Amino acid sequence: MKTPNSIKGSTDAVGSRGTGRSGNRSGGGNSAYPGPMRDLIEQLAKLPGIGTRSAERLAFHVLKSDESSAMALASAIAAVKQSLGHCGSCFNLSDGDLCPICEDPERDRSRVLVVEQPKDLIALEQTGMYRGLYHVLMGRLSPLDGVGPGDLTIGQLVDRINTSHSSGDTHSIVEVVLGLNPTVEGDGTALYLSSQLSGLGIEVSRLARGLPTGGALEYANKAVLADAILGRQIME
Repeated sequence: MKTPNSIKGSTDAVGSRGTGRSGNRSGGGNSAYPGPMRDLIEQLAKLPGIGTRSAERLAFHVLKSDESSAMALASAIAAVKQSLGHCGSCFNLSDGDLCPICEDPERDRSRVLVVEQPKDLIALEQTGMYRGLYHVLMGRLSPLDGVGPGDLTIGQLVDRINTSHSSGDTHSIVEVVLGLNPTVEGDGTALYLSSQLSGLGIEVSRLARGLPTGGALEYANKAVLADAILGRQIME
């Protein structure tokens, strides 16, 4: 059996054999690899945006890495599945009962910004322009895909609002900002949420839309231009 050092020195040669003639004969080329290597390539190829060739390159990178680096990657992947869950309040990613945003006493607890996925929350948070709380729907309404209101966290959002009002908290929720993606499904979800929240005694708003800073009118599509006209502001 080869030692890790000898494997490092021979991976380029193995790679050329695995992705060359034998790969062309068998289509995927995975039959030329040892079992563990084949399994790693197959798992990596399941990642979004990763094809077989990219999976092979990643697998060889892992193989050529020192053991501590490879084990650190494996440990990080295991930790994501074993330790991460969703915040009990807003459904953001969290490794505890509440996420850091919900636990932060400096956040404005009277406003909640609703987004579709945790990655949308992260994008908005990185701007540093919003200091309220969030609520992650974990998707959007899509009847064609079988996603209805019961599949999202809409009920939990309504419960958060009602609880904040009934508890007599001085920081009860007074505004819900809809930060859903400007797509057909996102707009449909926003309309449904607006109707569900209309009787709760709160203000419902949505993120502004229109021309981005530095953009040009000639390159903007009709939907962007329409939003820009409807969302025009008074010059001060």
